[in-house]
Amino acid sequence: MGIFGALTTSVSGLRAQAYALENISGNIANSQTTAFKRIDTSFMDLIPETGVNDQLAGSVSTASRETNTVQGDVQSAAVSTYMAISGDGFFVVQKPGSFTDNSPVFNGVDNYTRRGDFTLDKNGYLVNGAGYYLEGIPIDPTTGNVTGSNPQVLKFGSDFLPAQPTTVVTYRANLARYPLTTKHDTSVPGSELLNVGDFTSNPSVVGTPPLPFLDNAQSGTPTNSALTTVTLINGSTTLSGTGNVNALSTGFVAGNKITVNGVDIIFTDASSVPTPNQDDATHIPIGSTIDQLLDKIDGLSGNTALSSNVSGGSVSLHTGLVNNLAVSSDNAAAFAALGFSAPISVNRLGGGTPGAGVVIGSDSQSFIAESISGGATTGYDISGSPVSLQFRWAKMDSSTLGPGHTDTWNLFYQVDPNATGSSVAWQNVGTNFSFSANGQMTPPIASITLTAPTIAGVPLGDVTVNFGVSGVTQFADPNGNAQVNDIHQDGFPAGSLQTVSIGDNGRVVGNYSNGRNIDLAQITLATFNGANFLKRIDGGAFELTDQSGPAIFGKGGTITGSSLEGSNSDIADEFTKLIVTQQAYSANTKVITTANQMAQDLLNVLR
Repeated sequence: MGIFGALTTSVSGLRAQAYALENISGNIANSQTTAFKRIDTSFMDLIPETGVNDQLAGSVSTASRETNTVQGDVQSAAVSTYMAISGDGFFVVQKPGSFTDNSPVFNGVDNYTRRGDFTLDKNGYLVNGAGYYLEGIPIDPTTGNVTGSNPQVLKFGSDFLPAQPTTVVTYRANLARYPLTTKHDTSVPGSELLNVGDFTSNPSVVGTPPLPFLDNAQSGTPTNSALTTVTLINGSTTLSGTGNVNALSTGFVAGNKITVNGVDIIFTDASSVPTPNQDDATHIPIGSTIDQLLDKIDGLSGNTALSSNVSGGSVSLHTGLVNNLAVSSDNAAAFAALGFSAPISVNRLGGGTPGAGVVIGSDSQSFIAESISGGATTGYDISGSPVSLQFRWAKMDSSTLGPGHTDTWNLFYQVDPNATGSSVAWQNVGTNFSFSANGQMTPPIASITLTAPTIAGVPLGDVTVNFGVSGVTQFADPNGNAQVNDIHQDGFPAGSLQTVSIGDNGRVVGNYSNGRNIDLAQITLATFNGANFLKRIDGGAFELTDQSGPAIFGKGGTITGSSLEGSNSDIADEFTKLIVTQQAYSANTKVITTANQMAQDLLNVLR
């Protein structure tokens, strides 16, 4: 080749370094371009065919070396529709071939990109900064499943999300072993139970026989005696007396009456009544003690269960098992000195009529007083109209009452908050929930169905209340309440699309005006066996080539929402390559200069 061969080789070297410089300049220019993949330069030597002893260094050729598989740094972004790919894969996109009435017309040719700065345009498309439209697979909002396998250009309209009626209520709660209802009295066994005898219509499960009659009691307010030193009344306190004595602060006088279940006990002066009448059932001397009066009251009421008594300055009157108890007096001041500011009316526990399964309007107050709140949730009918699903629990039986008794509860839901008279206010769900000593349901009840309930005039379809295997328990609770751990339902009203965002699972999530977040589409990632052989086009996108192979779906990396992938071009590396390229270019010019000088010397030989 000689001198002139050296000249042409140096020229190819200049071209090669200029080619490398062009790639370096592009990398530096795009160091801040989203998801840009740098292009490195590959140098290849060109060797002429010669004998073994005549081999030459040869010339040089250049080619671009792709870095499509080299990950750029992932950084968080404030835009909810931005996304980045961690690992292999490309977003599938299309670019419109034209626009008609400001709407894109697509040519059906898929392109691929790592640029994830997508935002929602006015037409409902997700478009990135280079004008490429995102593809994915739509999701059925009802089932949450994808509706195909081939990606398509995604478009999200402002159509209303249809209302979904409530069909399932998920419920988890613990019921206090001893519910603190407003009528409970720890001194009276069974007083924490719903007393069916207080109801016109027995709220128990339909057909449930009433419990046997049980004793009940009512306690008065603790009061002080007439002693100047503050002293609570006791069983020895007399019913009348003056001065600093252990008597009622306001005593009864002769002729006063205490009426027990319609029968009068008359207070007498011992000097004015024949002795035989002073101790009969309907007369009592004014100098008698409270204990003696209580014995009279128990005798008239037929109480032989637990005697009425005085404890801690409070008088407790027991019904016994035979009759309900009604006590009043014509001396209100003296009756108040006993701790009762109004006439007493207390029903025995148990009894009543067979279960009717409902609480009627006239019994609403009694029901509220003898049950505990079970929580509430808002349900929806088929049109999306809201309705409040209110629950209450009532304890119907207790194992503390002896053999043959089990801790049993009934669950009620409110039918009509404004019910009066015989209208149904609360409906029993029709199931007895029984609990063993360890607080677990026996047998377990996983769910119950409310059959087409109408709540406050709003008809619902069948509603299943799911408790799970051990969703309802009965453990001790110092507050005596039902602790509701979870109560939610699956219905919702109609709503319009407000915004969209990208979840880390690669799903497009629609945020609706009704507060629902619904998965709208699954973003698909394409991978290639020869990703570095994709053809580059404008805007950080790529086209298929024979060398890249077809797109493969389902094998890509993961998508991170509210993030962007940066350029994998590092300025420091590019500057280093720039220095090397500059020196190599200068060296090639030196070779040309030297070859030129040698050619001049050769020409001078001929002179």
